Amino acid sequence: MAATSPAPMRAVGVAASAFSLAPSPSRLGRVSTVPSGRLRRFRAAHRRHPPRCRGKPTVGGVVEEDEEREDLKPERKEEEAVDTVRAVLGYFRLDEVGMDILGIALPAVLALAADPITALVDTAFVGHIGSVELAAVGVSISVFNLVSKLFNVPLLNVTTSFVAEQQAIEANSSSVGQRDEVPITREKAGEKRKFLPAVSTSLALAAGIGLMEMMGLIVGCGTLMDIVGIPVESPMRVPAEQFLTLRAYGAPPVVVALAAQGAFRGFMDTKTPLYAVVAGNLVNAILDAIFIFPLGLGVSGAALATVTSEYLAAFILLWKLNNELVLFSWNIIGGDIIRYLKSGALLIGRTIAVILPLWLSTSLAARQGPVPMAGYEISLQVWLTISLLNDALALAGQALLASEYAKGNYKQARTVLYRVLQIGGVTGVVLAGTLFLGFGSLSLLFTDDSAVLDIARSGVWFVTISQPVNAIAFVFDGLYYGVSDFAYAAYSTLFAGVVSSAFLLAVAPKFGLGGVWAGLILFMGLRAIAGFWRLGSKGGPWKIVWSETD
Repeated sequence: MAATSPAPMRAVGVAASAFSLAPSPSRLGRVSTVPSGRLRRFRAAHRRHPPRCRGKPTVGGVVEEDEEREDLKPERKEEEAVDTVRAVLGYFRLDEVGMDILGIALPAVLALAADPITALVDTAFVGHIGSVELAAVGVSISVFNLVSKLFNVPLLNVTTSFVAEQQAIEANSSSVGQRDEVPITREKAGEKRKFLPAVSTSLALAAGIGLMEMMGLIVGCGTLMDIVGIPVESPMRVPAEQFLTLRAYGAPPVVVALAAQGAFRGFMDTKTPLYAVVAGNLVNAILDAIFIFPLGLGVSGAALATVTSEYLAAFILLWKLNNELVLFSWNIIGGDIIRYLKSGALLIGRTIAVILPLWLSTSLAARQGPVPMAGYEISLQVWLTISLLNDALALAGQALLASEYAKGNYKQARTVLYRVLQIGGVTGVVLAGTLFLGFGSLSLLFTDDSAVLDIARSGVWFVTISQPVNAIAFVFDGLYYGVSDFAYAAYSTLFAGVVSSAFLLAVAPKFGLGGVWAGLILFMGLRAIAGFWRLGSKGGPWKIVWSETD
């Protein structure tokens, strides 16, 4: 019956032909890569040789079809090659999410590096006084940064996440028409300025923390010098105490400015902090040039210049923030304070874990003497400054991820995660190559002492190799904070800090500065590994992020 019904068979053949030529969605791009001339010949070949009904095919038909398949092999290889290139380029492409990340991260680079850049400027000026003064200022800067980071970094990161969450929730409420809740967060007492409890809470905490840090540094200056390994008879002791005591008066504006930066980051505005930081650093450089040499104030002049610049930056940030928000209010929600304290306590524990190996490394380097300590200080400041550039990517990922996570857009949250890791890896490699080529010339900005320069340049391999690892480790920190995974951030960093600190105590006394740098690289490597493990295990809040696959 089938043999005597050519019309139905012709219909089936046409349908089969149409089915075989209909491109699947995954191959649409491949068809477009074939040149138009070849595509016309390909279609003409199919028109000349329509599918036949069942039966024995003619020999000529088999030969012609085989020849057509042979002719199409180069075309298929060309298509596969184009697809491979597209896949590779797609890995590095900058889509809308990638552009958002860079748009937030690029202005944040200088703002994030405020303290390291200030330290670099002070180091550059003081280095031309003498190696003893350079080593003393290096110890004081390390002590100030380590003590202040104990509270500053947790406050900054918690503020960024909470402000981004409140902004996202407010946007959702406005989009669905819940206008009855708007006066609570958008306006207060008929004012046009917004009122966000997260901002008021962070600024209030920042003021108290800054005053406590200032008093602790002034009163405990001598004790801190003893702990870090600078005895009373050391020539570094007096200039180190002078610098640290005056530098302590800058603690309140530093903490308040960081809280304000966290609020701006939550709004995904990194340009305003950039302007404030640039203004402060310019004033610091100008005052350094005036106080240190013409007025002859030495290391005290460097400290006074830094403190003045910090008050200026804090004033600019509060002034700009006050134009948009109600900064201080008694209507602070108690639940917000408790949430700040809980999350902050976890991040304080994490910060202690970060401080521990850095403190040990500074102490072990100081025990090598003034010249090794001065060389180590140059390498360390460059290492910290360049590494913190990666933290700009981390804060961009944190702000974007916190917003999408609060809205429940988990698919977009995963896209943010992929993109920030990709950009972070590429950035780390680029920074490594740049430092390897330019570190020798960069070190000349800090001193002309040949012995100190030799020590500093000996650390170029450690500074260079660690950059890709640092980039990934910093990015993972931002991702943790974006989904409020503060507990894992604390415990994983504590593990890395304990292991690397034990390594430093065992290796650094035998191998000197080489052992110190190896311990720091181990610390960053363990943090990066912990990040990959967390994403792979899909534990904690990451289970929700991975819950939707469409």
